[in-house]
Amino acid sequence: MLDIVGKRYWFFLISLIVIVPGLISLALFGLRFSIDFTSGTLWELSFQHQVMPGEVKTVLADNGLKDATVQTSGQNGILIRLPNLQAGSTLKTQVSKALTDKFGQFTELRFESVGPLVSSQTTTNSIYAVAAAAIGILAYISFAFRKVKRPVRYGVCAIIAMLHDGLLVLGVFSILGRVFGIEVDSLFVTALLTVIGFSVHDTIVVFDRIRENATKNVGGSYEDVVNHSLLQTMARSVTTSLTVIVTLSALFLFGGTTIHSFVLALLIGIVSGTYSSIFNASLLLVVWENGEVGNFFRRFRRRQAVVQGS
Repeated sequence: MLDIVGKRYWFFLISLIVIVPGLISLALFGLRFSIDFTSGTLWELSFQHQVMPGEVKTVLADNGLKDATVQTSGQNGILIRLPNLQAGSTLKTQVSKALTDKFGQFTELRFESVGPLVSSQTTTNSIYAVAAAAIGILAYISFAFRKVKRPVRYGVCAIIAMLHDGLLVLGVFSILGRVFGIEVDSLFVTALLTVIGFSVHDTIVVFDRIRENATKNVGGSYEDVVNHSLLQTMARSVTTSLTVIVTLSALFLFGGTTIHSFVLALLIGIVSGTYSSIFNASLLLVVWENGEVGNFFRRFRRRQAVVQGS
């Protein structure tokens, strides 16, 4: 029988290797926020031929918009991010004419303007949503597993796995924002909450099987019970995730550019959620049950005492 529990520290190491680069990027560079969080105007244009972002930026600067950020968007598309520019204003009309004179006719694909009050509310509500989800999940799992010894442990381990998935998605988007200029918008928060829900759902399925087997195999060790439960649920978890991944992959390849970041966040989160449910959350229960964290710190303190005594 495959010994997953016995190799738990290898799986923990894999998680660290995957998540640490993103955490470093988050600490150093943070996320690249869209106007949903920072306020301003997003203006997406499609020209009849390829246009260089640097040339567009020069036209904008000549018309008083020196702080604009310009990047390509699909074939012959240009995405402009700049301070508040009102629709129908004289300045917008002036800039549109200058762009037409320089590059020819274009099609306006998107024009979104968000004020500082709205962006502040979006940021605050996003934080509240994630915090409320975490508290609700902890309360629900603790109640659902109330007949099991120390049910709060199940809730805490599920939260840790959930944080693992959320931080991985945030870290990857921090790197993508730094390298490719990908921005985080309010739709990204929706994807993050969806990932949290999927991760916890998968974790609860595994935990429920552990609860059933712990009741049936009273004489067996906790490690054997968890390992047997993981083997029973692994095929189901992987199969379910693969069906979702195939669907999301099709959306990512053939869907519109406006949902690419949303779908990518879901893809990363669902792969991570499947991994963390099997190889993190359940194995953390074993580590906690065996008191391995406390034993590690006790050994560390003994070594420190020996070093100081010598």
